[in-house]
Amino acid sequence: MIISISDKEFERLVTYVHDNYGIDLSRKRVMIEGRLGNVLEKRGFKDYSSFLDMIFADKTGTEVVNLMTRLTTNHTYFLREPEHYDFMRNVFLPEMKQKKKDKTIYLWSAGCSSGEEPYTNAIEMAEFFGSEARQWDTKLLATDISLKVLAKAQQAVYHRESMKNLSPEVVKKYFTPLDNECFQVNQEIRKQVVFKVFNLMDEIPYRKHPFDMIFCRNVMIYFDAQTKVDLVNRFYDVLAPGGYLFIGHAESIPRDATGYKYIKPAIYQKPF
Repeated sequence: MIISISDKEFERLVTYVHDNYGIDLSRKRVMIEGRLGNVLEKRGFKDYSSFLDMIFADKTGTEVVNLMTRLTTNHTYFLREPEHYDFMRNVFLPEMKQKKKDKTIYLWSAGCSSGEEPYTNAIEMAEFFGSEARQWDTKLLATDISLKVLAKAQQAVYHRESMKNLSPEVVKKYFTPLDNECFQVNQEIRKQVVFKVFNLMDEIPYRKHPFDMIFCRNVMIYFDAQTKVDLVNRFYDVLAPGGYLFIGHAESIPRDATGYKYIKPAIYQKPF
């Protein structure tokens, strides 16, 4: 039996998550009960009040991170939203090849979850540059608030189901089969991605090199309008002129509140 959350408990949780992570769960009561109910039962809690007391009293922060992982982790897979990768192959990477004389590309996967997105990006670049790939210094930063999903990402082991959009040729070239159902991303691709813990509500510390492209897809679906605008403007500050921001196709950016140029659905550019 799923434990119900009272109005007071619900308000307490929603307020905490919004104030600390910018995520609006005010219409997600059923989801909260569905994702947390069995956790309470398994850990012996009779109500949400005592469960939240325990989480907020944990000085290590582990319990809060586990909570946020359960509330925000979305289903993801390789080559998600393929229109983005069509644009990457046909527009972005040819632009980079033409204008980047130093042969460096800086990408950021913000809210990378279990790693499918940044590894897809690395594979796409390896495929595009082919025999010239070793001449290019491709830097891929991948961040998430959850240590749990980052640990999975670093292991780089995936079920066949999450790879269904990849061609057999790509799977054979960039993955090692562990058994009939699970595969591991090859070391050559794995070493290109740097994983870090980062809360998107914090000031962005990655300022040494402007990013040529930032992926923040299906992360802002729970954010309220102002939190979303504030975040994409922080992204704007660390994008190179001409750099691109990819968001999820279910998301949008208010055009009058940012400096981005709209390119096509879910693709925005910082003007030169």
